[in-house]
Amino acid sequence: MSDGGLTVSSAVGPTVVQRWRAIRWVALGVIVIAAASVLTTVLTSPRPGGPMEPGSTSPDGARALLSLLRDQGIDVVEAGSISDVERAARPDALLVLAETHYLSDDDGLQRLAAVPGDRLLVDPVARARKVLAPGIRVALSSTLGGDPDCDMPEANRAGDVQFGVTSTYEAEGDTELTRCYGGALVRYSDGEHTVTVVGSADFMTNAGLLKEGNAALAMNLTGTRPRLIWYAPQQFQTETHGGSSLTDLIPDRAKWVVWQLCVAVILVALWRGRRVGPLVAEDLPVVVRASETVEGRGRLYRSRRARDRAAEALRTATLHRVLPRLGLGPNAEPSAVTQAVAQRIGGDPNVLGHLLFGAPPESDADLVNLANQLDDIERQVALS
Repeated sequence: MSDGGLTVSSAVGPTVVQRWRAIRWVALGVIVIAAASVLTTVLTSPRPGGPMEPGSTSPDGARALLSLLRDQGIDVVEAGSISDVERAARPDALLVLAETHYLSDDDGLQRLAAVPGDRLLVDPVARARKVLAPGIRVALSSTLGGDPDCDMPEANRAGDVQFGVTSTYEAEGDTELTRCYGGALVRYSDGEHTVTVVGSADFMTNAGLLKEGNAALAMNLTGTRPRLIWYAPQQFQTETHGGSSLTDLIPDRAKWVVWQLCVAVILVALWRGRRVGPLVAEDLPVVVRASETVEGRGRLYRSRRARDRAAEALRTATLHRVLPRLGLGPNAEPSAVTQAVAQRIGGDPNVLGHLLFGAPPESDADLVNLANQLDDIERQVALS
């Protein structure tokens, strides 16, 4: 607008509302991305815990087994107390009891014995075994595995397993007992319950499932009923202990002192901590050529007349380079390697076997001849 030669601008800058409309979708996108990242981190982060704890991803945890059972449609209930077990129990459920050394209250054991359904005891202690599985007694402890050698369907479908160090069991009185794997896995029926006892928990853990038929046996034993109640207490379940932790035993005033000391230590560490500067490139003090290393080892072998070790080193290096070309693994039998080389390059298998796996050479000339022949074998295999 012009007034007597004076020009006044009427343009007005963007308001706060206009600016918000311009950036709101960008802000919303950033919030969504941040929320998705946090959710992914929470869901995929490791969850360490105690032995046989259902949510633990540590090697001795049981999260992998329970995840497999849920994928098979099993209703898995993670019980945190005896009351949880009683609420979830029903006649068509299977109760899995592990870490029974925390069940030191006779009243609690009697309550567990009264719940309906079958039960699977994993390495039970004497007190729990007498109440929950009175039809068996301990025979001995040993390292067992291998073939089940019994008529239990779950064990026969799994085949060979590795229990590690395990207890074995035998019948108490006139109990009709099914014993598998030399007694490491037993089962009997008392009329109301089918009681299964296994002497080791290693085959059911996250790390143990990877060995032989361990995963199959663990899933077969725990997946026999539509509902599985998993109870593996991580602290004492008695009125005497009350589940108290170490922090519960520290007086309130002492807690404040501990926190103040922690803050003081952190402040001192930040004050006195070394400031890390940029990386500095530094040349190596010595460069050793590969040929010099080979010659040095050769002189050392010659000075000690270690023709056997030199020949072993040459043969090992040749096999290391030849076996992948033959489609064989590093633990292949000598006869299989010899036959494969003979089929690939021709020649007498006996001669090839002597060159690759024979006795040490008797002289330096024989060692040099062996090196040349091994080099020739390797070259023919590479070119074939």
